[in-house]
Amino acid sequence: MHRRLVVPSVLAASVLLAIPASAASFEPGAPGIGDAYYPASGNGGYDVSHYDLRLKYQPTTDLLEGTATILATTKQNLSRFNLDLGLRVDEVRVNGRKAAFATSGDHELEVTPATPLAKNTPVTVVVRYAGKPSELKIGGWTAWHRTPDGGVAAQEPDSAVWWFPSNDHPLDKATFDVSVSVPDGTQAISNGVLQSQSSRLGWTRFNWRSNKPQATYLATLAVGKFDITTDKTAGGLPVLNAYSKDLGDNAGAARASIERTTEVAEWLEGVFGPYPFNALGGYVPNVTSGYALETQTRPFYSPRQFANGANVSVVVHELAHQWYGDSVSVDGWKDIWVNEGFARYSQWLWSEKEGEGTAQELADWVYASRAADDPFWTVKPGDPGPDNQFDIAVYDRGALALQALRNEIGDEDFFAVLKGWPTERAYGNAKVGDFVAYAERVSGKPLADLFDTWLYQPVKPAAPAAAEAGLAARTADAGTEAGAGKGSAPVAQPVRPKSWQKIAATNTVHDHGHERARGH
Repeated sequence: MHRRLVVPSVLAASVLLAIPASAASFEPGAPGIGDAYYPASGNGGYDVSHYDLRLKYQPTTDLLEGTATILATTKQNLSRFNLDLGLRVDEVRVNGRKAAFATSGDHELEVTPATPLAKNTPVTVVVRYAGKPSELKIGGWTAWHRTPDGGVAAQEPDSAVWWFPSNDHPLDKATFDVSVSVPDGTQAISNGVLQSQSSRLGWTRFNWRSNKPQATYLATLAVGKFDITTDKTAGGLPVLNAYSKDLGDNAGAARASIERTTEVAEWLEGVFGPYPFNALGGYVPNVTSGYALETQTRPFYSPRQFANGANVSVVVHELAHQWYGDSVSVDGWKDIWVNEGFARYSQWLWSEKEGEGTAQELADWVYASRAADDPFWTVKPGDPGPDNQFDIAVYDRGALALQALRNEIGDEDFFAVLKGWPTERAYGNAKVGDFVAYAERVSGKPLADLFDTWLYQPVKPAAPAAAEAGLAARTADAGTEAGAGKGSAPVAQPVRPKSWQKIAATNTVHDHGHERARGH
């Protein structure tokens, strides 16, 4: 028998070869995705491609039972990873095998798979969970609305943790299948297209599909008793609108507004390019909130948006978000202007189209009606901070920035920017700086100073800057700030545009009902 002599160095090398080179580098994924405003939002270490949610909801008790199947790809060697969920978890499986799990904080679900997960490999995660969403409070607020006949998930910047496990940040968008079983006579509304509906043993199951990337906060669920209208656009896109049966005096105004969804979307296609998703619509549940939200393909509207009559302007705002906010989403929540400044400006363009005041007249009115010492001017739309993320300045001053841009580069380039941006960035994410760079590329002009003035300086732009942007020449403030003296010709105060009242009535779209107390 021949014995081979192995020297120590060879032995050591063979032992090293027996251990995977990356074994020592398996680490937990970060508990946050890195958002500057909300460090606990989202998670690191993986990227989700699809959510399959199979749910059962009992309206009388608010009990939600769910099985979520999550398809993801690892972005690092993972020993552990987090999901965001606030409800009770019963079981987690990773690639078919039971995984250990624990909870921490308000909504962190820490999952330890049976074996570590190598980088760049597909992973299937199944989470079985249950709970009453209305009993879950995070930072003192909830994204779940109880209604007389059910419940609704719709909130910004968070709503997913109340009803499904996720990587809860716009940076990780995915496609969705949402299947919901509810008692017969009750409906379940979600995003996208209703694929099928069937009843068995007193329960009806609704199967919805949203086939384009969707941020988790844009996923919605509404269970209740609705009057539903359906139609198709000229291009064959399914349209579904839903109205709670108990909207009372607001019912007519809500319908008169939302039934114009197809018309508004077709007009917006002329401004922003082809509609980016597979369905269209809106819904109005019987909730007590006052805001609206751009939930993908099917915006959520509170009945109070229609308390003073029909208001198509709010429909314009939420549908504009389908391009600006839904298809092109924020890179981080500090970039909220790339959502809200454009949605508000779309309302100004609708006013211009309807002959109720041009965007220029609305810009003049906003600039002139806010004194220099108004706190409005201290908010920086380009980086407002988490406490001011939904401040009215992000909307109105944000739209002023776009009118200044329009005046600087001219209508041809301006509307080329509005249409080209959501095409080039479709289904992705972007920073404010990305838009500035894009506008410079299209127009061939340096624009950093203009955007700095209107988005980042915590003061009212002085008369020279405003005049250069095509604003102050028509305002009383211009005469005062420019030092108009005796004998100077009086400068007329801008007249309030006819559309202003309806636009201002939609200001509560930014009041998300939780006083911005996210608890993150």
